[in-house]
Amino acid sequence: MLRKLSFPLPSRAYWTCSLLRSNVNPAAGNRIATMATEATRGVGKGGTIADVFTTLGPKADVAPLPARFSAVKKEVLRDMGVTPDKLELAWKGVLKALEPRVQEIISKGGNIIPRISYKEVNDGFSESQKDAIRKTGVVVITGGVPEEEALRWKCLMKGYIAANPVTGFPPENIQAYELYNSKPQIYARTHDCLLNTQKALLSLWHSSASFPDSIDFTTPISYFDRLRIRTPGDRSFTLGPHIDGGSVERWEDTAFRRVWTKILYGGQSGWESFDPFDATWRVNAKQDLYNAPNQCTILRCWQGWTSMSSTGINDGTLRVLPMLSLATTYIILRPFFKPRSIATGQPLTKAVNVSLAAEDWELNLEGSEFPGSVPGKAQELHEATHPHLRLAETMVSIPKIDPGDQVYWHCDTVHAVEGEHMGKEDSSVLYIPAAPLCVKNASYLRSQRANFVHGLPAPDFPGGEGESRFLDRATPQDITSQQGRQATGFEPFIATNDANAALVEEANKILFG
Repeated sequence: MLRKLSFPLPSRAYWTCSLLRSNVNPAAGNRIATMATEATRGVGKGGTIADVFTTLGPKADVAPLPARFSAVKKEVLRDMGVTPDKLELAWKGVLKALEPRVQEIISKGGNIIPRISYKEVNDGFSESQKDAIRKTGVVVITGGVPEEEALRWKCLMKGYIAANPVTGFPPENIQAYELYNSKPQIYARTHDCLLNTQKALLSLWHSSASFPDSIDFTTPISYFDRLRIRTPGDRSFTLGPHIDGGSVERWEDTAFRRVWTKILYGGQSGWESFDPFDATWRVNAKQDLYNAPNQCTILRCWQGWTSMSSTGINDGTLRVLPMLSLATTYIILRPFFKPRSIATGQPLTKAVNVSLAAEDWELNLEGSEFPGSVPGKAQELHEATHPHLRLAETMVSIPKIDPGDQVYWHCDTVHAVEGEHMGKEDSSVLYIPAAPLCVKNASYLRSQRANFVHGLPAPDFPGGEGESRFLDRATPQDITSQQGRQATGFEPFIATNDANAALVEEANKILFG
């Protein structure tokens, strides 16, 4: 006898436990009804990607940060045991190291970005490939997903959009869609090629944390995100240089700031040994102190997208700053220094010319400035706020991409979107990052799973009823592989060694009771 799940679902999305059992391990099947009691986010106010970027919002002046942020600077130094002389030594060393790296990027352009075939991913990255990925913070993975399969995803996606009352940015001519639960998105997120690539990239990370803060980098979990279908001629979806995952939280949150311990504390030798692939402190970092939609609350090691089109330079594609560790060090130190010629509190704009020489900059612990940081928004940068990065010259576009190719960039990598799509075909991608299994991520996966079942937006994103009434949206039945069901929270994880046994047990308890 069929037994209905105990929570209400839209009529077109109705499914039964017996249907689930055809795609879910029996060990999970008898506990799947626990999703009925899972708290879901995404039921509140709707919104779009524009809510987290000042460059996409109303073109109003950004208000100065409150005076309390001067105290935040001093608190960081006290908390981390930082002395002004070590901070200044690090700053001077970073400025000296920046110039040759800037010149290298200008000289090589997009060719500096590692380009690796999916076959090489399966064979294992070479040491030189690992070094290139770590240095740039970005990588292109070619092949893997067959072109015809990626193009079919786009065809299905366009049909889904045509059949339903979709929303997105900008509302009058949508380029970035507020869609999370379509079948093509599920097909891509649970594709073995993508999950295997994510495992390979997560293997570059490490952590010294022990249970319950341990992280299993061999087990990716699926983080639902949006998609983009950017049409030729578009100038609206213009994201300036930025870093996702919070802004002032990098300094304000006590756990987040410890990610930068070597940058802030160690003087010259410290910042040079900073390891952006150490997740020990990141796992508990709070990236969203202001409860803002669009802010990632999990440990997401790599951001990424999978292409559904052939896209080249000037086709409205991604731009990156391929300088991971050095750029991160500069960004973290930047709020503590200002040009000597600029008064404390005076904002830097493109109209203000400042010297880049180290001797023309001084320590600034009294001002509340955290350049490019707006509470509740992403960390933004431009040539005036972070002049030594010379972003107008060092932000490079991703070279030629074909359908099925993947692009990933480290969560600290500065990235942007080209200001205009000057190509002749759409520039279409599914945003699919790489996130590892940990207790924090398992808790998020539980809520995300419930939202997916109900057709609601993923928990970190703007709410509203989302796709709950949409025709032909995805259901758990569309997840057909064991690896895919595990990544989306519909089948228990399996411990592969003693090191991850306790974590896997706790994650399964969170997901299935």
